[in-house]
Amino acid sequence: MLFYDFEVFKYDWLVVILDSNNKKEHVIVNDRDALIKFYEKNIHEIWVGFNSRHYDQYILKAILCGFDPKEINDFIIVERKDGWQFNSLLNKCPINNYDVMPNPPIGLKTLEGFMGNSIKESGVPFNIDRKLTDDEIAETVKYCRHDVEQTLAVFRQRSSAFKSSMELIKLFELQLNCIGKTEAQLTAEILQCSKRDWDDEWELFIFDTIDLGKYAYIGEWFMDKKNHNYTTSLVADICGVTHTFGWGGLHGAVPKYHHKGLILHVDVNSYYPSILIVYDLISRASNDPKRYVDIYHKRMQLKKLGKKKEQEPYKKVLNAASGAMKAKFNKMYDPRNNNLMCINGQLMLLDLIDKLEGHCELIQSNTDGLIITIPDTDAAFETIDDICYEWESRTHMGLKLDVIEEIWQKDVNGYLWVDEKGNVERIGSYLKPLSRIDYDLPILNKALVEYMVHGVDIEQTVNSCNDLIDFQKIVKLSDKYLFVSHNDITYTNKSYRVFASNRNMDGKIYKCKSPEKKDKFANTPNNCFIYNDDVNGLKVPRELDKEWYIAFAKKRLRDFGVTV
Repeated sequence: MLFYDFEVFKYDWLVVILDSNNKKEHVIVNDRDALIKFYEKNIHEIWVGFNSRHYDQYILKAILCGFDPKEINDFIIVERKDGWQFNSLLNKCPINNYDVMPNPPIGLKTLEGFMGNSIKESGVPFNIDRKLTDDEIAETVKYCRHDVEQTLAVFRQRSSAFKSSMELIKLFELQLNCIGKTEAQLTAEILQCSKRDWDDEWELFIFDTIDLGKYAYIGEWFMDKKNHNYTTSLVADICGVTHTFGWGGLHGAVPKYHHKGLILHVDVNSYYPSILIVYDLISRASNDPKRYVDIYHKRMQLKKLGKKKEQEPYKKVLNAASGAMKAKFNKMYDPRNNNLMCINGQLMLLDLIDKLEGHCELIQSNTDGLIITIPDTDAAFETIDDICYEWESRTHMGLKLDVIEEIWQKDVNGYLWVDEKGNVERIGSYLKPLSRIDYDLPILNKALVEYMVHGVDIEQTVNSCNDLIDFQKIVKLSDKYLFVSHNDITYTNKSYRVFASNRNMDGKIYKCKSPEKKDKFANTPNNCFIYNDDVNGLKVPRELDKEWYIAFAKKRLRDFGVTV
């Protein structure tokens, strides 16, 4: 595998390539012949980059074809056009490109910051209007090498995604160049889809298996043509909880909620894939819809055997299909069937709520399930079980009832529960599981989880931690702003690692549109210091203000309705 990154200036370009198999580095500067020779020798290799799906592969192809790389650089970055639109000649330079950038996109510098690595940037401006000096070339190569090394580090953290894509390519005998496709694009290839245009996006109907009872007016809202655009939504009180219905999914939750007792997670098994299959809504663009059914049954078989790793590729195909049906440029595009799936998915859950109402307390409704509390009696459980069985039989969906012992809920997008086996489910930015490439204000996350799961005081978690990386906040300057201001000093770099400071001399960190128009970066302290070097292994300095993190953690706890 080859890890690569291009840097392009007005009169210069260079690429750094790390050959992970042979442990060799290749640096090519302004030498098209050398690049052609290297490309032809390694045309069958997998080239791995960061944002290379949209940028680096097209710089490579443009140089190979004899175009000015600065021209296509500006075409992509300044004009914000897709690289494939630049010239059809680029199609003559195939490449097995794999992009490690996460989806939704997160910048490489941000990921480097999460990993605790240096996020210092090159001192050579990309808008320099002359040939680079030898020293500037050397500094740019050093900077580029660092980015390639960080791309490799990100790849290692996200290797499961690569392995899953490779497994799909092998399982379904796809071409290796499909490694550059997104999961949604891969799914379209697997289901042998042919791009089609549709004129029936809003020809909607409600499944005849659905019985909405007193909530029939919700179904009528979906069928009303004046609501047939994706900006509309309906807010309604359902079972005493405010719910939002729309064109993406059902959401409703009791805010700031904490409960211990008999709590049930009523989860629909593989909800959207099941709807697509049972109600014949697999994309009409697929030339082999039976393949989707076979994938579903294979995944269910592996799941039943407890083979989590083996079922993952099949799960990705099943889940990607529903979203791909709404992606206009995907071969699976079928907006009517996607709408029917989303609408009826919501209405079937509403149907279930209607039947459960009066026998439980509804805590939360989301896209594929409910959370309810019931009295801790056999009779109460049997009543719920009977209602669920009737619903399953009528809708042809399957339900799973998981017992929860305690739940903390901020809203539908933020909650933690502990089940009867001691397993912890964590959802939302405050509580989500941390990883090396998702490590922002981690001490707050750890403090809240320790408090909720183990009853550990916020102060104890914060004060006992002495690893500086656990207190980092990574901020990035967006294109809407021109520079950063901190302690009356102006900075033009994009990324910063920020810590709370107990020194009065340290002030706020601002993102600025002008010296007069400035905004404080969100979730940063009024007194802070910046440290953009590597923080791995560093201990907290005396100027770190732990009291700020304690107060912030308690503020987040109050969002769950808890005051400590």
